Amino acid sequence: MLVLAAFGSIVLSVLLLSQGRNNLTNLLAAGINICVAIWSLAILVFMHATDPNVGLVSAKFYYIVTAIFAALLAIFATVFPRGDKPPHGLVWFASIAAALMSGLLLIPNFMTVSVITFGNSSNYIVVDHASYFLFCLYFIGFFSTGFIIMARKFGSYKHHIRSQAGSYLIGIIAMSLPGFVTNLYLPYFAVYDYIWIGPAMASIFVASVTYGIVKHGMFDVRLASVRTLAYILSLGTLAGLYILLASWLSGLFFPGQYNTNQQSINVVLALVLVFVFQPIKHFFDKLTKRIFYSDSYDTDTFYAHLNRLLTHTSDLRFLLERVSNEINTTLNGAHASLFVYVRGESRSNYVNAGTIDYQRVPIADIRTIDDYILTSGIEPIITEELDDANKSLRRLLISHRIAVALPLVKDKTVLGYFMLGERRSGSYKTRDIRLLATISDELIIAIENALAIQQIKELNANLQQRISEATSELRASNAQLRRLDEAKDEFVSMASHQLRTPLTSVKGYISMVIEGDVGKITPTQKHLLNEAFNSSERMVHLINDFLNVSRLQTGKFIIDSRPIDLAKVVQEELESLESNASTRNLKFKYKIPKKFPVMDLDEGKMRQVIMNFADNAIYYSKEGKTIEVSLSADGNRCRFMVKDKGIGVPVAERAQLFTKFYRATNARRQRPDGTGVGLFLAKKVINAHGGDVIFESEEGKGSTFGFSLPIKPVKNR
Repeated sequence: MLVLAAFGSIVLSVLLLSQGRNNLTNLLAAGINICVAIWSLAILVFMHATDPNVGLVSAKFYYIVTAIFAALLAIFATVFPRGDKPPHGLVWFASIAAALMSGLLLIPNFMTVSVITFGNSSNYIVVDHASYFLFCLYFIGFFSTGFIIMARKFGSYKHHIRSQAGSYLIGIIAMSLPGFVTNLYLPYFAVYDYIWIGPAMASIFVASVTYGIVKHGMFDVRLASVRTLAYILSLGTLAGLYILLASWLSGLFFPGQYNTNQQSINVVLALVLVFVFQPIKHFFDKLTKRIFYSDSYDTDTFYAHLNRLLTHTSDLRFLLERVSNEINTTLNGAHASLFVYVRGESRSNYVNAGTIDYQRVPIADIRTIDDYILTSGIEPIITEELDDANKSLRRLLISHRIAVALPLVKDKTVLGYFMLGERRSGSYKTRDIRLLATISDELIIAIENALAIQQIKELNANLQQRISEATSELRASNAQLRRLDEAKDEFVSMASHQLRTPLTSVKGYISMVIEGDVGKITPTQKHLLNEAFNSSERMVHLINDFLNVSRLQTGKFIIDSRPIDLAKVVQEELESLESNASTRNLKFKYKIPKKFPVMDLDEGKMRQVIMNFADNAIYYSKEGKTIEVSLSADGNRCRFMVKDKGIGVPVAERAQLFTKFYRATNARRQRPDGTGVGLFLAKKVINAHGGDVIFESEEGKGSTFGFSLPIKPVKNR
């Protein structure tokens, strides 16, 4: 029993140290188990010692480790099971007291005076009663302190934390109550016949702690414990097989003798067992996990599934539901849900989704959790671990059947919560809580991405609706504008027709007066009449321009081509403008080309184009200049150009020059009464004849306007 207790304590110490070297709770627990192991072995040596000196040394050892055990237990009670920070005062006091007591016990005649051995009978120690009484006060003081602290804390624990603490307390009580009588009280009266009972009961302590590790995940070494057990079972099975097979084969082939052939059998068996070790170990791994770790899960597999969900799901509600189901299935929870604030400073918009049987948490209760998180931190909230200072929050979470609430926090702003119901079997372990804390950042990123996509979709939907509404409005406005434009075109056409008739009469009467048909006129009268005639002529041309623009808009613009002598047409138009040019001290320079081909053109519209180019040159040229006009035929095209030395066209405005009603800024200053339809109409006429407009300009130095037309054979009429 003593060996079993020592062995079990050593195994537990190794497990605790292998899994929690940086964990104070595990270090203290390992120290306590080492003390129990040394205590058990020292008493075993003392009981079987035949030399008084050996008995005295072993007695010193088990009293020293007992002193250290009591001090460690007092400190351990303050940190177990939740890893609380121990009080510095207690740590210092217990450490100094343990060091002093250990030092006193090393003094030869302190407490243990001598050891009397009786051969095969029991040994006993002659003790100094005063120093032994001091040791008893020391041990009872620290042991009672630790036990009272653990017992008082036990009442506030819930669920698996309470189960962990209960397992440890049961082990301590089972080991200590008999030990107080057999190892502390009776030795005072030199009765050492029953000192083996205390260490023997340590096996119950080891069993109770082992149960707490396997069943309730105490010290976070359950997985390591199961693996250790699997190794022990595997090695034990291999050893048993080796012994059985070696004995059977030796007895079968070489009865009653031992030789090199038996050695060969042993070597072959060893090699065979080496090869079957892995299958046997795999079998025991599965067996121990199925028995002791049925609720385990592979974190790598879980992370892989979760990452696939987070990266392939963009719909927010669908993402929340699938993530809740994945985590809930892995951790074996009763239900799970995700609460996410959507947007807005008021934080009144939110999405709540989860497993089929999750319970929706009202927004008012979520605000209460927000307040707790902002004041206490962003660690996962474990309902059963909330203290009395947070009774209202604990009651709130219990009312919604929430065992764990994981806050999703970024830049000190709560984005939402992952809420997990109670576990279907047992309670959530530290490993589970750590898993939730690990995935919080990934959840935040995935939720923010889904929120961004949702907002983009909503924005697109709003934009689409607005575009549809604006399109409908534009259609209605365009229809109205078309009606107004048609009315305008109709009015312009009607007005132009009505104005052209009286203007033609005015021109005719003025011409008759100038020619003297109604009597002789003075030079002054003739000058004034010429001005009136030119103005009437411009008015007629302007009305013709408006009529042609109106025809373009209504689709009635028709090119009526007939054979004409374009060279003569140019000369006639320039002659009609000579009087107007002379009043501005300008003159035309035009040399009529010889043998210019006859062309099929709309004479009336071509006259308007030529007149517009030449008339613009008159109004925008500087006084005293010459306007160069040229007409030439080169191969299958002819070119007509009017080059002035006037104000030119600004570079920035050239692109719009041939649009309807557009006039350059310097042109508007030079001639405020212009309409902006002459160049527009000229381009339409030239394009309708299959030609191209010629335009070159340099601001302040002059412009060249003209056209290039294809020369086609004249059709017979």
